[in-house]
Amino acid sequence: MDALVWDQVVTLHGRVENELAKALQRRHGIGLSEFRALCRLSHADDGELRMQELADLIGLNQSSVSRLVARLETAGFTRRDLCANDRRGVYTVITDEGRAAVENASPTYYETLSRSLDDASSDPRVSGLVAALRTDVPVG
Repeated sequence: MDALVWDQVVTLHGRVENELAKALQRRHGIGLSEFRALCRLSHADDGELRMQELADLIGLNQSSVSRLVARLETAGFTRRDLCANDRRGVYTVITDEGRAAVENASPTYYETLSRSLDDASSDPRVSGLVAALRTDVPVG
């Protein structure tokens, strides 16, 4: 991947992330990181992940994921649990309220993602990248 393609990725990513974050906050009162964490938890075995694993899956550091999980707990979307085999291991577990939040916000996420990519496809700076993403054609 060359620098031009990377610049396209960064431009497109920033644009789409901004639109997703605004739509989720406006319509559902949750942030993009919160939504992504809840999605990961909803697909995990038993609806739980170790804190570090969740951090790795959504691209946050340990400190940021701790604050994120605290917000999710305050909202009633998750709870913490200790690992039965290793009492030092901390898990975050999705609640029924968290599953409902994912179910309610998912249509907004996917509609906004699709609309954002549609809008970006008319921008010559990123249109080739959008086309490649939608057809699995190698970029560059």
